[in-house]
Amino acid sequence: MKTIFLLFDSLNRKALGPYDSSVPTPNFDRLAQKSITFTNHYAGSMPCMPARRDQQTGRYNFFHSAWGPMEPYDNSLPRLLRERKGVYSHITTDHAHYFEDGGAFYCTNFNTWEFHRGQEYDPWIPEINPDMEILRKRYDSRHYDFSHSSRSEHKLQFAKNKNHRMKKSSEFPMVRCFDSAMEFLDINKNAENWFLQLETFDPHEPFDIPEEYLDRYNIDKTTVMNWPNYARPVESPEEIDRIRRTYAALVAFCDDQLGRLLDRMDADNMWDDTSLIVSTDHGFLLSEHDWWSKVIMPNYQEISHIPLFIHHPKYKMNAGTQRNTVTSVIDLMPTVLDWYDCDIPEEVKGHSLTALLEEDRDEERVVSCGVFGGTVLITDGRYAYHLCPQHLDSTNLYEYRIHPCHMRGQFSIKEMQDSELYNGFNFTKGMPLLKIKGRDDSQRVPNHDAQGFQDTKTRLFDLFTDPTEENPVSNPQVEARLKSRFRQIMEDHDAPQEMFDRYGV
Repeated sequence: MKTIFLLFDSLNRKALGPYDSSVPTPNFDRLAQKSITFTNHYAGSMPCMPARRDQQTGRYNFFHSAWGPMEPYDNSLPRLLRERKGVYSHITTDHAHYFEDGGAFYCTNFNTWEFHRGQEYDPWIPEINPDMEILRKRYDSRHYDFSHSSRSEHKLQFAKNKNHRMKKSSEFPMVRCFDSAMEFLDINKNAENWFLQLETFDPHEPFDIPEEYLDRYNIDKTTVMNWPNYARPVESPEEIDRIRRTYAALVAFCDDQLGRLLDRMDADNMWDDTSLIVSTDHGFLLSEHDWWSKVIMPNYQEISHIPLFIHHPKYKMNAGTQRNTVTSVIDLMPTVLDWYDCDIPEEVKGHSLTALLEEDRDEERVVSCGVFGGTVLITDGRYAYHLCPQHLDSTNLYEYRIHPCHMRGQFSIKEMQDSELYNGFNFTKGMPLLKIKGRDDSQRVPNHDAQGFQDTKTRLFDLFTDPTEENPVSNPQVEARLKSRFRQIMEDHDAPQEMFDRYGV
């Protein structure tokens, strides 16, 4: 068995041809013809690292903790494949968050890993005194204010990286990721029993692209405006259009790189002996609902409803078809274990999708998507229920961890002073945990950028009549049913009691 898992970041399904985008994505169209397209696939724990923990463990983690490392009790997909079936796993990635404190122990679960530097604020180029006058002229101050806040320092670091190392297309991290994946295939063309995770941070912000793509989409190059803040738009309608076209140009860049992989699979007849999964961690708001980005607002469809394509040689006769059954990011891990005839641990709460590759199922399923402590999405594919907790601050909020790390940095002494030992949950395999009281000044997402949750109101939308979630509906029966199913999901995940109280279930 051979498997390639191609993971993009912040890929909005509405930007892809197979999901009815008007923007040309010819290689995603090719992919859809070679694979099965899932039309009701949803994100789980949010954002980047929580999503990847879901992908590796097959269960939601946002009930128990925020952004953080893999834990010792976690079931890791690549580690299980190696230890139980002797499967060789490799990850090639440009995702810099893996190499912060809050991204520990993900890549090291693979046999081998490669990191291609330069995305976002990767602390890469050590330039102490950049020419700030030139940078301020080059970068729009609304997206790059270059003051002394932590966020602006991160954006300054990107500008340094960009100025020194990322000008030609071949220097871009995504291209280097695909280069290294091709090298893996060259080296291992006669090998069996492997799992390759090819992962690129694009099209995550900043929407950085080679100049030829700016030209293709007629994007103004006099100043850089490609990193909208996690906030309400302050740009003019013309500027919003420019930012959206910049994102579309970056998706075109992703599409071209995808084409390289598809060409390789065609040339080497890999469709006959290699499985391929293509997906993302979450989407991205491009001013829809009067918001940029994700996390601080509810998980609208643009964020939570994500693309998924699966090819498996055994089911290639079904290529070009769709599946409408509701699926979740937590289903990917048990699916891959199933392909390698590896037992699925009891702690896994996702479902193998293998049977769906043969035929669609007419069955109701409810899934959820959320950021620790914030509004959750509960959906059955027909209705989207955005359930706001009773408290959006740290009232009665606790994190349960062994590794107390935020996205950037470890927990502070102040945070840890009130922590206590907790016996653990039914998925921690007898390991006691630290129970850490949440604080309003904690650096967890989204507090780490001094924002907190916004746009908070419990609402129900009928996706059949209102797919863009513009007009809330009142249906107490549906709300009660979805809340009941959400409670069942929480019970299955052995969520702490205070989380049931928080969501009123």
